[in-house]
Amino acid sequence: MSNSLNIKKINTLVVGAGQAGLAMSEHLSNHSVEHLILEKNRIVESWRSFRWDSLVANGPAWHDRFPTLDFDDHSPNYFAKKDVVVSYFEKFAKKINAPVRSNVNVEEVLRDNSTQKYLVKTSEGNIEADNIVVATGAFQKPIIPPIVPDNIDLTQMHSQFYKNPHQLKEGAILVVGSGSSGSQIAQEIMLSGRKVFLSIGPHNRPPRRYRGKDNVWWFGALGVWQKKTPDPNTQHVTIAVSGYDGGKTIDFRKFANQGMSLVGLTKNYENGKLYFENDLKINLDIGDQSYLAVLKQADEYIEKNNLDFPEEPDARNIIPDPDCVTSPILEIDLNKEKIKTIIWATGYQYDFSWLKVDTFDKEGKPDHYKGVAKANGVYFIGLPWLSMRGSSFIWGVWQDAKYLAEQIFKKNNILSKMIKSK
Repeated sequence: MSNSLNIKKINTLVVGAGQAGLAMSEHLSNHSVEHLILEKNRIVESWRSFRWDSLVANGPAWHDRFPTLDFDDHSPNYFAKKDVVVSYFEKFAKKINAPVRSNVNVEEVLRDNSTQKYLVKTSEGNIEADNIVVATGAFQKPIIPPIVPDNIDLTQMHSQFYKNPHQLKEGAILVVGSGSSGSQIAQEIMLSGRKVFLSIGPHNRPPRRYRGKDNVWWFGALGVWQKKTPDPNTQHVTIAVSGYDGGKTIDFRKFANQGMSLVGLTKNYENGKLYFENDLKINLDIGDQSYLAVLKQADEYIEKNNLDFPEEPDARNIIPDPDCVTSPILEIDLNKEKIKTIIWATGYQYDFSWLKVDTFDKEGKPDHYKGVAKANGVYFIGLPWLSMRGSSFIWGVWQDAKYLAEQIFKKNNILSKMIKSK
């Protein structure tokens, strides 16, 4: 591969050695499909470099894992720290003897229409492949909305680059985003003694546990993980859930009672002031409704199946609205509040610019069915809602990989039979 004129041939090239790429490797090996994984950094680099120091998995160890490997030396209800997650995947890669080439960047993939092969340009030479599996995940380009100018005396960073409170300048912090990342980062900074403002948009807020079972168990029992298509009304609503401190239900009103200032959706910036939508109460209510809906469905499931689960009558208690909700803050003078840092926990967008193949829709999103792309021989893995709600979770990506490996195996067999019949 060091000689760019020497084209290496492979049946299936997997781009990315995160959880998706490793899951693909196990199933491809089970079908004896020749394959190679190229990773531009190291195995599960996102968990190593693009997560904050105290991050733990959002689901317990019995759930957030591959079915073929348990977490060693940990309780099934343990929420794995990020270094434990990295070690887990390193062990998994060794277990399955994954053919990973690290520090190799895939720069371009083109289709050779004459041979129906894919020509792959990498930082270490060229490869010809029959199949391309795109396992680069959903967290590719961090999104920072163009609200606050870059030329003012203020540090702006995406949550991807947040590590811990000690890296932040003295002063107050505004965290924008009420999903898992924003809520956990805001709580950590608050508990470190800093003044924190948290900008909250529409969100779902599931219970961490209810009547003796974790929310991931309930989502399985209630069929949530297996849903095939998102509700158009809630497709882009973030989910506030956390495994921090053994796993607690996120409650923004409790954050406020502990000293955090809650504000609505961040709207615009002008002359040193940030302005917010007057929707904080509405957004908190949306979160409450999603929370209570899970409890209701769980109770109905228990009754229908005659299960002897412990009662939890206090679970429906919603604490009173704090002052920042009843008298909402609609604007903040950054200098007066001494806000020196904004952390944008505002998600990511895809970047498939290297994949020069006609397999995207008008919006630039992959055109596929359960990961099988419109372009013959291209497969996507690790994307949200790839085949179901659970597709972007560790166990879900493993199930999707099983299906995709079967499709590649079948395709290879069909081609082999066609070649033999000629």
